[in-house]
Amino acid sequence: MAQDLVVQRPEGLYCPAGDFFIDPWRPVPRAVITHAHSDHARVGNGHYLASAAGEHVLRARLGDIHLQTLAYGERIVHHGVTLSLHPAGHVLGSAQVRLEHGGAVWVASGDYKVAPDPTCAPFEPVRCDVFITESTFGLPIYRWCPDAELFAGINDWWARNVLAGRASVLACYSFGKAQRILSGIDASIGPLIVHGAVEPLNAAYRAGGVALPDTQHVTEVRDKADLRRALVICPPSAVASPWIRRFGDASTAFASGWMQVRGTRRRGGWDRGFVLSDHADWPGLLEAIAAAGARRVIVTHGSGPVLARFLGEQGLRAELFETEYGGDAVEADTQEAAA
Repeated sequence: MAQDLVVQRPEGLYCPAGDFFIDPWRPVPRAVITHAHSDHARVGNGHYLASAAGEHVLRARLGDIHLQTLAYGERIVHHGVTLSLHPAGHVLGSAQVRLEHGGAVWVASGDYKVAPDPTCAPFEPVRCDVFITESTFGLPIYRWCPDAELFAGINDWWARNVLAGRASVLACYSFGKAQRILSGIDASIGPLIVHGAVEPLNAAYRAGGVALPDTQHVTEVRDKADLRRALVICPPSAVASPWIRRFGDASTAFASGWMQVRGTRRRGGWDRGFVLSDHADWPGLLEAIAAAGARRVIVTHGSGPVLARFLGEQGLRAELFETEYGGDAVEADTQEAAA
C-alpha cells in the first residue's frame, strides 16, 4: 500500500515523501503556509513557502522570514513531490496545497470559503483523491446570508447611530474580516477609524492590490464631532480596553460566524451581532468537498466528528486529523493587543 502523502506529526501535518510540513504548529526546517492567520503561520520555521498573493500580509505578520512564493497554479517539484497552490477564498493570499506523488493527488485546504469576497481570489475547486478539509462551522445550523443583505444591515445600524450622535464600534479580526468589512460598507455614511492593530493589515492589502476606502487612527481625528459619526473597526480585545473610552457613548457590535448562534451576542454583551465569517458554512463545506471529487476526506479543526460522520453516511471514507488550529476564535496575538 502506498504511503499517505500527508500524516500527523507532533509538529504538524507532514509530507513524508517531500520532507516538509503544512502549517506546522512547532518550528520545522521547511513549512508550506496556507495563509497568514496566526494559528496557521507561526514564527520559527527555517524556510517558508506561500502564495505570492499572500506575501505582504505574511511579512506583516511574521516579519523578516526566509520566504519563497508561488503564483497560484505554478508548479514546483520537491523530492519528487509536485506541489502547487490554489486559491482558498479565505483571506488575501490564502491557498490550498495540491500534492502529487506516485500517481496520487492530495489537497490540503487550510481554511476556506466558497462565498464571493472582493478582497481575495475566489475559491478554486481542485480535483483530488484525498481532500483535507477544515470544519470550523461544520454543523447544519451555520448558513451565511448574502453579502448584500449583511452589509445593508451594517450600514443601517451605522446610519442610525450617526443620527443618534454615537459612534459605531464594530469588533472583528484585524486580518481578513476588517478588510472585508471596509470593502463592503457604504463609506459615505461617516468617517472610518481603525485600531492600531488593523491599519498594518490594511496597508498590506493595499500593497497587494486590494482597494479599500480611506481610514484613519483616532489620534488623527481633528474634529471630535467626527468620533460620534464614525464607524470604528477594532479587534474584540480593544472593546474591553481603555482605548474605547475615546468614543464616549458608543454602540458596539461583533462580526463573526458565531453570531449565528442564539445567545452568543447576549453573552458577549454586544448591542448587535453580524453573521460574517471567512470560513465556509455547512452548505459551503459540502459544496467544496463534492467539487474536489475525493472518495477519501480527512477532516481537521472545528466540528470534525459531526462532519466526518455525515460524510461517512454519504458513502465517503471520512477520517479525522487532530490539529492545533484555532478556527474562528479571536486571535490573541501581539498585533491584536497593539494600541
